[in-house]
Amino acid sequence: MVLRYFGSLIACIALSATAEAAICQNTGNFGTWLTAFKKEALASGISKQTMAAVDGSLVFDQSTLDRDHQQGVFNQSFLQFSDRMVNKFRQQKGASLIKKNKAIFDRIEQQFGVPAPVIVAFWALESDFGADTGKMPILRSLTTLAYDCRRPEMFRKELTDALRIVQRGDLQPSEMIGSWAGELGATQFIPSHYFEFGVDYDGDGRVDLVHSTPDVLATTANFLKSLGWQAGQPWLQNVRVPDEMPWEQSDLTIQLPRAQWAKYGITDAGGKALPNDDVKASLLLPMGRLGPAFLAFQNFQAYLQWNQSLVYSTTAAYLATRIGGAPAIVRGNGTVTPLAMAELKDLQRILAKRGHDVGEVDGKLGSGTRAAVKAEQVKLGLPADGYPDSDLMSKLR
Repeated sequence: MVLRYFGSLIACIALSATAEAAICQNTGNFGTWLTAFKKEALASGISKQTMAAVDGSLVFDQSTLDRDHQQGVFNQSFLQFSDRMVNKFRQQKGASLIKKNKAIFDRIEQQFGVPAPVIVAFWALESDFGADTGKMPILRSLTTLAYDCRRPEMFRKELTDALRIVQRGDLQPSEMIGSWAGELGATQFIPSHYFEFGVDYDGDGRVDLVHSTPDVLATTANFLKSLGWQAGQPWLQNVRVPDEMPWEQSDLTIQLPRAQWAKYGITDAGGKALPNDDVKASLLLPMGRLGPAFLAFQNFQAYLQWNQSLVYSTTAAYLATRIGGAPAIVRGNGTVTPLAMAELKDLQRILAKRGHDVGEVDGKLGSGTRAAVKAEQVKLGLPADGYPDSDLMSKLR
């Protein structure tokens, strides 16, 4: 995968293992576990023929566990990440691929309601348009992760669904090559999503997310539709914010009509007035009031369900706008200096002592930490944009 820090949903979940799971020990015998799993798989409808076909692939791999246990914490700001990922190559290549596959994309949008730039942005970020889909035998990886004590139930389901993919005739075991965490294809689908949402779009009688571009694109659109994507609706708009406004309204849980955002002094990126309509959106400030600002529409929620990381989701949505022809973003009203990981951990400890639920003290600026920051900013009379800075830290200390 290109996104070593993110991947799709499995990789995101893999990074969020609890402290208890992180220190668990595998005390059982792998052979005993595998025998029990095979019986469970047969009972769930996996045929003896399929089990025989995959038998040599269901093995333990210590290197997979090593990679899983050593996953680092992603701690880049939106601008740091988007400056690297929303590059000229991905924009130009994405636009070229849309033109090359126009008939397919037109058909997909008509059927699923998802426009080409949205699909192509995921195609770019997840694998650089299929150039880096992973080199690991995923049956081996999933077997190992299903046996491991950290998240056995989740990965046992993924392993079983991987067997269903083989049984359905979509892929041979030898073709199931992907990421170390078990994801397949150019948009990195976990087996459960592959099996449930896979679309045979080239008409060859199987869903092939490893070799078939039409299948990859249609499956990606079908999955986004399942996440609530609304046809014909926007997803993200870069805007300018004023120096002063009710910053506490900047929250993805708050949706207001564009007419109301206009009353607060928000304009489009070029400084023109927003449409005076009832289209609802949230004000998204990924780096606070001084950084880039966006109106995030209902379709942006599909991005957050694809990957819960706000940095990744905002970058993917922004890249889609750029591939669709939008100009580069307005970077904000000032200089933003993100807190270092150690400072964020200190902040989380302070917030936890003040009664806020920030989850694990991990140095990541997640939704829980942002909500706690906003609550403390309100108490302290600071602009409540949910983004921590040195001024907040000094006051909390």
